[in-house]
Amino acid sequence: ARIKPKTLKFPLRLEDLSPERAVELARKNGCSVIAYTYNEPIVWYEYMLDTAKLAKRNGLKNAMITNGYINEDPMRELAKYIDAANVDLKGDENFYSRLSGAPKAPEAVMRAIEILIENGVHTEITILIIPGWNDKEDFFRRVARWVMDKFGPEKVPVHLSRFYPNYMMRAVPPTPVRIIEKARKILMEEGLKYVYIGNVPGHPAEHTYCPNCGKPVIKRNGFWITDWKLTDDNRCSYCGYKINIIGKYKQEDSWLRFHMLF
Repeated sequence: ARIKPKTLKFPLRLEDLSPERAVELARKNGCSVIAYTYNEPIVWYEYMLDTAKLAKRNGLKNAMITNGYINEDPMRELAKYIDAANVDLKGDENFYSRLSGAPKAPEAVMRAIEILIENGVHTEITILIIPGWNDKEDFFRRVARWVMDKFGPEKVPVHLSRFYPNYMMRAVPPTPVRIIEKARKILMEEGLKYVYIGNVPGHPAEHTYCPNCGKPVIKRNGFWITDWKLTDDNRCSYCGYKINIIGKYKQEDSWLRFHMLF
């Protein structure tokens, strides 16, 4: 979209951020990871690829948050340099057809997820649940069975996010929490072990639970970690079960913040 500067209520300042400058700033500020997100990074694929390559050479990690709508060959090339990815699986064929005119998009997105995992990228899936659009039980069962069939019960965490009205969907109400909870129940009935609820601050499904003993091993409040019950090798402190998570924490001002290791 184009915006004329005179229509803005604040000064428009654009900065030329080359891959070299991005990596330089990351290192200078003590960042260990560069995240490619907001807006869709596949739109600026070449910049992301160039930056990711340079980041790798400088000992940094790369994380990508994406809609996953990309051809296989460029995804394979990019996956060589990405350490972690969160991919939005937005709905079924009907959903993509109604909103974007791309009924075959789910196939492309699911294939992108497969390619990432085949290349050793830590990959998670997010579904933004929109009332009346992608909140049917059949959709969640299909997703769960696909994940179970391809990756098993613990390899890929799934995040179920609450929708809030905005932009061109202001007429759609916020997602009732009970619908998100029902979706989580369905995914876990199908066998998935790590299913989270997002955009619902304080919900117990923000936490990570041990698949073996059922006790919370990581408690969260939004983006913050408030309790950590894992050993140094990421086993449950209660029963010793190996938790499929990557990272460590350090304490800051009585809060625990999560630091990715990959």
